[in-house]
Amino acid sequence: MSVTLATPTDLDDLVPLFSGYLDFYEVPAPHAKIRAFLEARIGSGQSTVFIARSLDGVALGFVQLYPLFASLALQPSWLVSDLYVLPAARRDGYGEALMNAARAHGEATGACGLMLETAKTNHAGQSLYERLGYKRDDQFYTYWLDLTA
Repeated sequence: MSVTLATPTDLDDLVPLFSGYLDFYEVPAPHAKIRAFLEARIGSGQSTVFIARSLDGVALGFVQLYPLFASLALQPSWLVSDLYVLPAARRDGYGEALMNAARAHGEATGACGLMLETAKTNHAGQSLYERLGYKRDDQFYTYWLDLTA
């Protein structure tokens, strides 16, 4: 297994993985739109993406992070926005390896922490995050204002 920082040359492998991620959350999108989105994020440095591959080079998962600032800590932080591993590769350590890469990146960039959100129904993800030391926030609510409606 390898986990590497994704570059625009990884888009052909990332697009189907990201499509699987969107399908998991029941918001499918055309591959062309996904490609344009990822190309813009990676190409501009707006996000950091790590890709996990099997020993024979097959792309099996990814994690995408966005830079944030923790105002209360007066320090940079990261949002772990997206984590996805192909169903056939789950429970083989790819998710954990990707999350460890995210943590190492956070530490290397001087971040004070990593934040993430996950669906209430994503019990496998919750178990992974808690095993890796993430704590569920019991002090704040998350709100969303839809600006596309």
